[in-house]
Amino acid sequence: MALTHGGQLTQVANEYQIPMRDWLDLSTGIAPFSYPIPEIPDIVWQQLPQPSSALISAAQRYYQCRNISVSSGSQTIISLLPMLWLKENSSSKCVFLPIKGYKEHAQAWKNMGFNLQWYGDELPALEQLPQHCVLVVINPNNPTGKLFSRETLERYQEFIENRQGLLVIDEAFMDVITPSQSMAEYTLGRNTVVLKSFGKFFGLAGMRIGFTIAHQQWLTSIAEHLGPWQANGPAQFIAEQALQNTLWQEQQREKLSRQRQVLTMLLNRYFNEGVEGTDLFLTVNLATPHKAVTIYDGLCKQGVYVRLTDDQQSLRFGIPKPEDVERLSQSLGNVMLSISKLC
Repeated sequence: MALTHGGQLTQVANEYQIPMRDWLDLSTGIAPFSYPIPEIPDIVWQQLPQPSSALISAAQRYYQCRNISVSSGSQTIISLLPMLWLKENSSSKCVFLPIKGYKEHAQAWKNMGFNLQWYGDELPALEQLPQHCVLVVINPNNPTGKLFSRETLERYQEFIENRQGLLVIDEAFMDVITPSQSMAEYTLGRNTVVLKSFGKFFGLAGMRIGFTIAHQQWLTSIAEHLGPWQANGPAQFIAEQALQNTLWQEQQREKLSRQRQVLTMLLNRYFNEGVEGTDLFLTVNLATPHKAVTIYDGLCKQGVYVRLTDDQQSLRFGIPKPEDVERLSQSLGNVMLSISKLC
């Protein structure tokens, strides 16, 4: 079964009969400012993708880790992990996942016959974790923005390793967290896998580049199952340049932080509910039943696309560019005025 995500503008544009060019798309947590595409040598286009030691070195420095591999986005690895884990751990049957979070994790483990257990804002108690269990942590969480400290995750890592289980940490949005709580440098054992998404912070999700940080045995197993040419050559070339460009990265973080503050003030103007998230997205939790659906529909009718969460009780807003703030404000004002007239 296909899951609903943000970024499905073609489908939404068709549903509301508004041309795609007329939309303000804030439905994803992808940075609105993209790394500038450098000139790509012809040979990079002409050759089959080669394993790039330069890219791996750049990724090791950027993510502060030792063992890392590249793939066509982290989604590829999310889908593959349960099968690889079960192959070596046939007695493993239980996986713990956040109630709110990227649902492809749950779908992948469910497809392999695992028993899904859910936890809320806090991780499950250690004594709840059985032998050979799997714990999936999205850190920071999407869409709640919940962040677990490195110290907390180290404690769970040690416990799960003693239980011969697996800790999977999805750090797709960690790039904007300061100070970083990444577990990338704590993956020498076989019981921890860290996933990284390149496209979100660098604003180039269409390139489909992701990284897996884990024990070398994991990386070898992944490579054997995926086969060659998993990441296209131009994407690897661009990622290598971007991961080394520390000046651009610093400027990107400053711009995203500034725009997050602007969006926070705007959302606080229209919502009494709390606003939470990261420098790549902000989420508003609506207490009134059906209010999120009504606002989502009202915004879509004006060509503004935000993410209605799976429980239909929250709205996630991507970070807008400065030139898009006024349009978002006007559209929200129109929707909230219409709602107030109905009350």
